[in-house]
Amino acid sequence: MIIVVFVIATSPGYGEIYKWVDGEGTVHFADDLSNVPEKYRPGAEVRKTPMEIPLLEDGEKRVSPPAISNPTESEGIEIDLIQSHELMLAEVILNHRLKEHFVVDTGASFTLISRQLAKELDLRIDEGTPFIPISTASSVIFTPLVTLKSIRLGKVEVENVDVLIHDMPSGGGILGNSFLNRFKVVLDPVRAKMTLYSAQGMPSPDRPGGYGRDYWSGQFRFYSHILEELRRAKKQHEGKGANSELNRVNGTIRYFENQLTELERRASHAGVPRNWRE
Repeated sequence: MIIVVFVIATSPGYGEIYKWVDGEGTVHFADDLSNVPEKYRPGAEVRKTPMEIPLLEDGEKRVSPPAISNPTESEGIEIDLIQSHELMLAEVILNHRLKEHFVVDTGASFTLISRQLAKELDLRIDEGTPFIPISTASSVIFTPLVTLKSIRLGKVEVENVDVLIHDMPSGGGILGNSFLNRFKVVLDPVRAKMTLYSAQGMPSPDRPGGYGRDYWSGQFRFYSHILEELRRAKKQHEGKGANSELNRVNGTIRYFENQLTELERRASHAGVPRNWRE
């Protein structure tokens, strides 16, 4: 998995989103081609924002949760998608309360929700909230990282999902790997379907804790990459003497160091080899 940096343009036109990957493998989004570095423009993916998705009435947002049917490793659960231009959208239910359409993006490290959704969900942001530094067209801003109690997708539910609060040009949100990494994801754009298979199988010597090497290595790379980026941001803010931003970075570093420590604990308990944790 890779860290997502959202490059937000100041232009009022919200018709397209450009997705590009830099030389270090970091995924970026911009809603203006001029905000994509020139050398990356030929490879940038153009995505239309889902402007044509019908809005839900307020009364439709409060929903009764469907029956849960967790997918197995061999038998997946099929999810209907909505195709809007080049985007694939899935209907999600947040905290058993709000029904929304999210863009499905297997390249995004985090799931993302808009500020409006965060407000409707009564999500609190306080001194203990970790903030992720995100690049904009002109500066770096800090985006809060919170935990949703639940995200449902069809009959599948995942609890305690980390999400970033930040507005995309199309509103709504992005369903990223803080949800999707619990599964093997198979997308079928032709049929507008997504099938989720459980990433966890029966524990065995080559699948400690029920997970293979790709899963464990991916988890450790994810946290190591985040901490590397945060420590780089810390040095930048130390040089500028920006105390409030530095405090946010330090708090976020502590948060992800604790997450990595917990991952190490789980890996040791499951018997994950040391060379899978690099």
